[in-house]
Amino acid sequence: MRKSNVFKSTFIIAIFAIFALVLAACSDSGSENEDADDQTNDDSSGSETVEIEDAHGTVEVPVDPENVVSLDSRTFETLSDWGVELAAAPRDLIPEDIDYASDESIENIGNHREPNLELIAAADPELVIVGQRFGGFYEDIKELVPEAAVIDLNFDVSEEADTPGENLENGFKDITTSLGQIFDKNEEAEQLIADFEQSIEDAKSAYNGTDTIMSVIVSGGDINFAAPHSGRVWGPLYDIFDWTPALEIDQSSSDHQGDNVSVEAIAETDPDWLFVMDRDAAVSSEEEASPAQDVIDDAPALQSTNAVSEGQILYAPADTYTNESIQTFTELFEDLADTLAE
Repeated sequence: MRKSNVFKSTFIIAIFAIFALVLAACSDSGSENEDADDQTNDDSSGSETVEIEDAHGTVEVPVDPENVVSLDSRTFETLSDWGVELAAAPRDLIPEDIDYASDESIENIGNHREPNLELIAAADPELVIVGQRFGGFYEDIKELVPEAAVIDLNFDVSEEADTPGENLENGFKDITTSLGQIFDKNEEAEQLIADFEQSIEDAKSAYNGTDTIMSVIVSGGDINFAAPHSGRVWGPLYDIFDWTPALEIDQSSSDHQGDNVSVEAIAETDPDWLFVMDRDAAVSSEEEASPAQDVIDDAPALQSTNAVSEGQILYAPADTYTNESIQTFTELFEDLADTLAE
């Protein structure tokens, strides 16, 4: 009888031991699952930011940020096409054919000469995109919004740059890639870059390698020389496309209105092609503007040049001066390819 009781006691103890082991295993499994969940959440949290290389270094930027401010004319068309809402922008500098220009829900910072930077702070942005005309305000903006990610997407095509053509080409690719990563538009960014690269190849193929090129900027009714190699539009293209310049001068600048070279001096070079940017078309009202084509047509000295007499003139897209987007340059390069191939 006592043996039976001992056996029962041993059996019961064994059952409790097995039960305790099962509970412990379940508890460990639950902890492992919780740890895995925690790790997943950490990974998810990490994927909500992206590291962007800007003009100053590496910046951690939130993906799909809220309250975005953009000050860079190279970004407006891309962001608008992607449906990115802006909290503030220099609407005075945005071309009318981009929706932001007429969107009164966007705080208008004004222009780069007298910007109202306090509106940036009032917008409480997660991201501020700086570049071009507003590059000089980079440090001021960082102080105004210390909690925001501030990125400077500018690239150097000035006379100080060693490789302005390469800087322009790679700069647009880098900007577009960065914007695609930030706003989760990677496929769209890749397509923009592919179109841009194709337009470059087409324009290169269309140029015969010998025709001389004269580039000018029409501003305030004046025709100003746009020097090869440096500058925001024409200059770097001489490097990209290996154009033969009709004229080169010492100490040329990247001034937005061009260099002060007389029309007679321009005409004396007798260029085969005349490439024109109409600054007034982008910054003046219709009443104030003198269309570049009229200015060229009314310049007696130019009429005997090969470019004008043969009708070998190309005008950059009308809004180029204030819409220096990858789309604008793609359109310009496509126009170059079509015109030079004729």
